[in-house]
Amino acid sequence: MRTIRHLVQGGSPSGVRRAVLPAVLAATAVLSLAACGGDGQGADRTGHGATASASATAATHNAQDVAFAQGMVPHHRQALEMARLAADRASSARVREIAARIEKAQDPEIGTLSGWLRAWGEDVPGSGAAQHMGHTSMPGMMGGEDMTSLGDASGTDFDTRFLTMMVAHHEGAVAMASAERVKGAYPPATALAGDIADAQRAEITEMKRLLGSE
Repeated sequence: MRTIRHLVQGGSPSGVRRAVLPAVLAATAVLSLAACGGDGQGADRTGHGATASASATAATHNAQDVAFAQGMVPHHRQALEMARLAADRASSARVREIAARIEKAQDPEIGTLSGWLRAWGEDVPGSGAAQHMGHTSMPGMMGGEDMTSLGDASGTDFDTRFLTMMVAHHEGAVAMASAERVKGAYPPATALAGDIADAQRAEITEMKRLLGSE
C-alpha cells in the first residue's frame, strides 16, 4: 500500500498517477460489492427470490379463478369463430370493424387465461366446434344451429344475425366476468375480468345501436 500511496500522492509523473488512480478506485469498488454480497439478498439478484415471489403470487387463486379461466377460454374461442366469419360475409363496414376489434382483444386473452391454467396445474379446454358444444350451458354460448345459421348467412342477413348473437354472447361474458370480480382471489384474473366487462358492455351498446338503425 505504501507504493500505491507514493504513486498517487506525488513523487511520480502525472501520467503514472492517471494510470494508477482508476485502478485503485476499481479495486475499492470490487471490495465494496463483495462486502454487500453477504447481506442475505443474493438469492433475489440471481432470480431465485423473484421466482419464489411469483410462485407465491400464483398460488393465491381459488376455485372461482379456475372456473372463470376454464369458462372464458371456450367462450372467447367461439366469439373468435363468429368474428372471423365477418371478413367475407358482412356487408357493413361497422360490423367488420367490430369483429376485427373482438378478434384483436380476445385472441391474446385466451393465451393469458390458458397460461394461468397451466401454471395452476389445471386443464386447458380444448379447441374446435365440438369442444364448444360441451359448454353451451354457459351464459351467451351459441348452439350448433346458431353457428350454422350464421355461417350460412351473408350480407345484411349476416350483419343482423352477427350483431344479435354477439350481443347475447357479450352479455354472457359480462355475467361471467362480474362473478369473477366478486368471487375471484387472483388479482390479475379479477383485473382482466374488469377489463372484459367494461369493454364488452361498451360493445353491447354499440351493437344495439347498429341493430336499431337497420
